Amino acid sequence: MIKAFRERHDHVVQRLNRIRGVRCLPAQGAFYAFPDFRAAIAAGGFANDVALAEHLLNQVGVALVPGSAFGADGFLRLSYATSMQTLDEALNRIERLLGAA
Repeated sequence: MIKAFRERHDHVVQRLNRIRGVRCLPAQGAFYAFPDFRAAIAAGGFANDVALAEHLLNQVGVALVPGSAFGADGFLRLSYATSMQTLDEALNRIERLLGAA
């Protein structure tokens, strides 16, 4: 399982960094990525991370947790404790909405 989660982590971080306005640093042992969406929020005209999270859920069916819930405005939390297929579908949807870098 450790190897599987490392592979998912690395894949998710790489994919997130290919999305326009998103920057993601590697996690330190968590089951989620915590990418910076501030540039995407500004470029898309969203008020904040909550507005972007709501838009992602309503428009493309991807649920991310706003970072403001953790004191990190402009960041969104994405769990990678799911299948690679599910992760790729979610990341494809986010990328279609925000565009590639």
